[in-house]
Amino acid sequence: MRLNKLLSIMAISALTASFLFAGTSTMNFAEVYEKECQGCHGPIHQGGVGFDLRPEALKQKETNALAEKIMNGVENTAMPAWSSSFSKDDAAGMIDWLMNWKNTVELTLDFDEVKKTWKKLADVEALAKKYPTPTEVKSVLDITFATERDASLVDFIDSTTGKVLSRHKAGFAVHVTVTNKKNPRYAYSISRSGRLTMFDIGAPGQPAVASVQVGQESRGLAVSPDGKYVIAGNYNPGGAVLCDAMTLEPLKVYNTSRVIDPDGQITPSRVASLADTPYGPYFAMTLKDAGHVYIIDYSKPNFPIVGDVPNIGKILHDAFLNEDEGKDFGRYYMIASQGSDVIGIVDFKDKNLAAKVYTGDKSKPHPGQGSSWYSKGQKKQLHATVSMNIGSVVIWDSNWKVVKKVETSGGGLFVGTAHHTPYIWADCVLGKPDKYNEVHLINKDTLETDKIIKVGTTKGQLIDAKTKKVLQEWDATQHVTVAQKEVDSTVSQEKLVPHTDELGEVVKEPVAPRLLHAEPANHGEWTMISEWTTGRIGIYNSKTGEFIKYIENCTTPTFTYSVEHRQTIPGA
Repeated sequence: MRLNKLLSIMAISALTASFLFAGTSTMNFAEVYEKECQGCHGPIHQGGVGFDLRPEALKQKETNALAEKIMNGVENTAMPAWSSSFSKDDAAGMIDWLMNWKNTVELTLDFDEVKKTWKKLADVEALAKKYPTPTEVKSVLDITFATERDASLVDFIDSTTGKVLSRHKAGFAVHVTVTNKKNPRYAYSISRSGRLTMFDIGAPGQPAVASVQVGQESRGLAVSPDGKYVIAGNYNPGGAVLCDAMTLEPLKVYNTSRVIDPDGQITPSRVASLADTPYGPYFAMTLKDAGHVYIIDYSKPNFPIVGDVPNIGKILHDAFLNEDEGKDFGRYYMIASQGSDVIGIVDFKDKNLAAKVYTGDKSKPHPGQGSSWYSKGQKKQLHATVSMNIGSVVIWDSNWKVVKKVETSGGGLFVGTAHHTPYIWADCVLGKPDKYNEVHLINKDTLETDKIIKVGTTKGQLIDAKTKKVLQEWDATQHVTVAQKEVDSTVSQEKLVPHTDELGEVVKEPVAPRLLHAEPANHGEWTMISEWTTGRIGIYNSKTGEFIKYIENCTTPTFTYSVEHRQTIPGA
């Protein structure tokens, strides 16, 4: 059955099912699950970052205890408390709905159906000819992308000033943005709702120039270093779509609706991380549920899978590449297995599993963009990940041996670094509310935490981690977001959302800021940190950690991506 027909069946089934077990609740459980829960628990409820929520798993548990977890959250996991938006009856109704859920949403990837959705939104060649050089920045390398998750926006920011240049509607819960390293004028985003969008960031307003619907729910994205191909990964339908990087025309689909999982069962698999590498003409494609990594050779006709690396672990998630200098630069794809608590080391040269790095029992490694650097103090190349369930940054060397576990204040999602900063920056965004407002700055040579950035409801502080002395303090007063109405783009068939620097009224009951994802910007002078709950992006001095200023009026900002920084990072 084709994708569009299945989507129609899914929508009708989900709408009907959403009211079958509501009790006195009026909540549309299918709609809420898709928006708020699916990202962690999966489109067919099979779990991943979150628990397995299929009926056979839930019926072994006590109903009231499950409803209590919805209301109060689960400590040291990504599961938040929903008591502010769920009533007790809503929670009980959601558990009822989950326990009686029928799988009507599993789809099969179909090339013809994907290609029908391909749209040209602007004339790429005409824009390049009319605007041969950027009009709003000195170089496209000066631009940083930011995603506003719940507003479904991609923002383009002048990294040298912090000014938001444009904001674009790009599908629900934009997840990842990347650039074309061969021609960094072109950028790409993938949303959790499956929309792949291409932007010309050299033209005024950074217009969207093409889009294609690669699936119903998507995650990963990579662009070949030769600038010819872009590949997007799906959770549902399971698989990946390879497109022409200059037009977004779909060229091939890789269907993962029937693969063998680590237990030997035939099952659908989501595609999690994707990465390109300068080591060879390869894409790495992670089969989240199957525990495999496929290696695709995009230099050969029909873009074949030339390597299949199995037995990495259960529930594969995100990954990054090594930055060892010399011939091994980008050779190793380091992929997190959250079900087995390991980082699997996939070797692009030998196309095998070189090693497994154990990160600790129930740690759930989540490297995000990861960190790979040469430590002068340790005299070797090192690599690092944060852990979701515990406050631990795990550091290992290129012999695949753990050299240090650095304690932080709570579970994190991202750890990052750059040549210009003496630190790796680790967030604690999954820790307790009194700790998830911290980012730990770990010295790359001593492997000790030097400083902690801590942002409260009214003031922020830079703290010496050893003496606890406050090194800097600043005004962190929260302001109501100033909303902007959509406008038509002048050069593209899309809607834009203007940005304003105006400050809204002071928030009367400010929330605890949740800090996440530190991204180097401004040619290494700044590091940007998103504040998920307060709608701002903080800018800090990369060398000292000192606060500089805020970018205000964002909606749940999460992922950021500096074009200049990522030009030097393999697979990023």
